[in-house]
Amino acid sequence: MENARTTYIEVINRPDPGVRFSAALFDFDGTLSLVREGWQQVMTPYFADVLMKTAAHGAYDEERNNAEEFIDILTGKQTIYQCMRLADEVKKRGGEPLPAREYKNEYLKRLAERIKDRKTNLKNGAARPEDFLVTGAAEFLNALTLKNVSVYLASGTDLCDVLEEAALLNLTRYFDKNIFGAVDGRLDCSKETIIDEILNDKLTDGGYLLGFGDGYVEIELIKKAGGYAVGVASDEKTRGRIDLKKRRRLVAAGADAIIPDFSGSEALINFLNI
Repeated sequence: MENARTTYIEVINRPDPGVRFSAALFDFDGTLSLVREGWQQVMTPYFADVLMKTAAHGAYDEERNNAEEFIDILTGKQTIYQCMRLADEVKKRGGEPLPAREYKNEYLKRLAERIKDRKTNLKNGAARPEDFLVTGAAEFLNALTLKNVSVYLASGTDLCDVLEEAALLNLTRYFDKNIFGAVDGRLDCSKETIIDEILNDKLTDGGYLLGFGDGYVEIELIKKAGGYAVGVASDEKTRGRIDLKKRRRLVAAGADAIIPDFSGSEALINFLNI
């Protein structure tokens, strides 16, 4: 472990000193943004209720655990994939599932109710962007751009919502047009697509890919692409702390290092040899 000021870095695999990172890919929710903090507490009980209505003799705690497990594994992919899995689980229990799109619409309706005050407060100035940013996120993005590292944002959240919330958090200035999210009717993974684009079009000068995320999917994809993956095990309720469940998920996915947030961006830049 390395400490510098408020920086905490759990090192699993140290960056090769000869590697030069010229592009960095970021997940959005939980990695940079806290606008949707608590989304799991919306999705999990909703999915558990759906499964309970299907299972004739199921126990609620068991169905909740089942839902939590597959939601966790699919975190980082487009939301529709979690809803498709829900439909599959309903079918396994002998039920007739709704179209995945209907499950997604209901979930988003419930989530919108949970976060509406946050977005309203950001719009009217009652809240500041930093109130809903993972600590140090803006400073770290700024440090990367000053070092001429191209930054990309790829999320499993619907693109229209990512664009709106990135603007509310004053992050658009760092990413410009390099913001990607889920698009209706498309099941190809936006993260995998943008990684392929970065590898094929942007890293032609010997540079390497750096990735940051709090979900299994993005860490696995970064590693598959030969990049260096930093797991952001952010405790979204208590800043500065490691979420141990996230940490376990990120380590299992192959993360090279674990951080709770981006505090002490200078030390993080130095650690990554940027």
